Amino acid sequence: MANHVSWFEIIGEDSAGLQKFYTDVFSWKLSPPVAEMGNYSILDNEGHGIQGGIGGTMGGPSRVTIYIEVPDPQTYLDKVAAAGGKTIMGVTEVTEGVTIAMFTDPGGHVIGLLKGG
Repeated sequence: MANHVSWFEIIGEDSAGLQKFYTDVFSWKLSPPVAEMGNYSILDNEGHGIQGGIGGTMGGPSRVTIYIEVPDPQTYLDKVAAAGGKTIMGVTEVTEGVTIAMFTDPGGHVIGLLKGG
C-alpha cells in the first residue's frame, strides 16, 4: 500500500496520566518521558503494529493523530491545500532523518505526514 499509516500520537494535558492509563490497560511498554518534548514517551511495540507515542500538549489542543508516510511532505501539503485541507504545521525536522508536517482535512481532523525513520 502506498503512503501507509506509520505512526500515531496520543496527546493530552496530563501526559503522565495518559501514559499510566495505556500502560495499565494494555500493558504498553513506554520509553522514559522526554521533558523537552512535552514528556513524550515512545511505545515499544516489539515489532508489531504501528509505532507511536504519548505526550503533553505543549500549549496546543489534546488530540489523537495518525501519521501517513510520504516521500515528500511539502508535495502532499500542496495536494492537501488543493483538495480543501489546511496546513497547520509546515515541514519540520524533528530528529535527524525524520521530517513531519501536519494538516487538517475538510472535517477538521488533524493528520500528520512523516518522512523517514
